[in-house]
Amino acid sequence: MTLLKRLSIAFAVIYLLPPLASAGWWALRDRPSSWREARWSSAGILPKPQDDPRAAIYILSAATGGMKGAVSSHAWIVTKPRNANAYDRYDKVGWGTPIRHNGYAADAFWYSNTPRIVRAIKGAEAERLIPAVEKAIETYPFSKPGGYRLYPGPNSNTFVAHVLRTVPDIGVVLPPDAVGRDYPADGRLLQIDDDWRDVHASLYGLIGFSAGLRSGIELHLLGLVAGLDFTDPGIKVPAFGTVPLF
Repeated sequence: MTLLKRLSIAFAVIYLLPPLASAGWWALRDRPSSWREARWSSAGILPKPQDDPRAAIYILSAATGGMKGAVSSHAWIVTKPRNANAYDRYDKVGWGTPIRHNGYAADAFWYSNTPRIVRAIKGAEAERLIPAVEKAIETYPFSKPGGYRLYPGPNSNTFVAHVLRTVPDIGVVLPPDAVGRDYPADGRLLQIDDDWRDVHASLYGLIGFSAGLRSGIELHLLGLVAGLDFTDPGIKVPAFGTVPLF
């Protein structure tokens, strides 16, 4: 078997079969036909701000709407200063104001899809990091009207990934199904995080790789991510996310 044939088979198994399987499963699900019919209320997964006086930072993600939800998710950022009575939510969207502040409940369903908590930081560490998070949000390069492109980016996940890379102490990367997260917000094809724990290379989000303590080992192709997670041992599967090994 020639090398080209082996590479073609590997490409099909890794980058084609999982998205096709996910699309088939997604097509059978009962989904809202439009955003008007979708549920956007609180999913109730975060504590009420008054019930926990500690400062908090949450990174959340949920499958997006339409058939895109078969392969992609939407991420957002939630913060709460100490003793605050309300959360602050930040999203990057393709309509209205590019960076939406409190456009939805902090833990709202996204197109009727239940969000998951990617990372939660509370207490003194959150209090220390919130100013840096707010600064990263303010300095996002594509925050002006028109600074959004569904694919390959910059999109909603590009925005959150920018904050995570600018504030590496948050200590997490977005899930593999966050299409657009690898688009280089700063325009650099090669980037090393400030703490030198992760390195990223990307040709405008279309092809690249990431490696390090947070990313593990990732290979990116056309917005799809395959690789290994070392922090929470698992296999990163395109469209499906991370499959735990234990």
